Amino acid sequence: MRGLRILITNHFLRGRTGSELYVCELATNLLRRGHSPIVYSPQLGHTARELRAATVPVIDDLDAIGTAPDLIHGQHHVETMSALLRFPNTPAVFFCHGWLPWEETPPKHPRILRYVAVDDTCLDRLVSENGISEERVTVILNSVDLKQFLPRSPLPPQPARALVFSNGARETTHLGAVREACSRRGLTVDVIGSDVGNVASRPQDVLGQYDIVFAKARCALEAMAVGSAVVLCDMKGSGPMVTASDLDRLRRLNFGIRTLREQIDADVLEKEIARYDPADAATVSQHIRDTAGRDAAIDQILAMYEEVIDEFAAGGPRDHDAEGRAEAVYLRDLNRHHETERDSILQSRTFRWRKRMLNLPLAGPALRAIARRFWE
Repeated sequence: MRGLRILITNHFLRGRTGSELYVCELATNLLRRGHSPIVYSPQLGHTARELRAATVPVIDDLDAIGTAPDLIHGQHHVETMSALLRFPNTPAVFFCHGWLPWEETPPKHPRILRYVAVDDTCLDRLVSENGISEERVTVILNSVDLKQFLPRSPLPPQPARALVFSNGARETTHLGAVREACSRRGLTVDVIGSDVGNVASRPQDVLGQYDIVFAKARCALEAMAVGSAVVLCDMKGSGPMVTASDLDRLRRLNFGIRTLREQIDADVLEKEIARYDPADAATVSQHIRDTAGRDAAIDQILAMYEEVIDEFAAGGPRDHDAEGRAEAVYLRDLNRHHETERDSILQSRTFRWRKRMLNLPLAGPALRAIARRFWE
């Protein structure tokens, strides 16, 4: 495969959220395979510096790119549309990583030839809420770097140490209930996450120290790869201990929001702790290591890139009127969103946030000017 120049977009690159880490791992893997990734975000920070240290170009101004990319790998709609407007002869794919965030809303444009959902929940968002044809959607499940997240030693017969692995962990969310449930079972509890001021830049170095990990989504997947027993839990709710009998179903849901069906309650969590089974956790871990490796996911992504580039090249004359209509509809909807947000703030007691909202970097002068028109 020839080396591809891939422009990857993301709303921000300043912390350790799921989409930011996804971008980092995708870009560094593309670079390792002989491709030329470029990462664009209007909000740069620590994550951007990590990427540049890995020799991946990172920009906050699309005009800094001197040669048009072969493909736009879009994440987050404002940044994706900004890239499409800046490079009018480049096809795109759009990746949806979440059910709830507004930024994950899929933009519609003739040059977005594929949409990718990271689980079946996102598939439903694309197809059943946003009118994307299912024939244009691919599900590529999240993956884990098996060379980094190595197997731990066998779990003990009875658990002793627990970890809450979540950026949203606070006493006022789910942390208090986890502490209470673990206390009843004689487990000590540590916490990793931004809200408690303890961000782990290399969780692979610490996860293996814990017998039970309370987490969801990417964090849960990493803990399973290491070999810890995992109880699905986060600020949105609690779910089951991941067992071999239910693993395939839960993975199709990315161990995410659809799996967190129970209330955050110490009694509920204590019942899940009681399901601890070292042998079953080892089976779960081995299955994850057999089926969820990063290399296979990158293979899928690269195959899709090539398919989209070939399809675009063979597509014949472009319908520029259709592209213009799609861009106009997008800007109209963006305006409406900001107008709704403005009215909501004006009617609430949080009017003081108005100035801060005005200063949010959206995605370039044109879109920022539109937003300001409706905020001022």
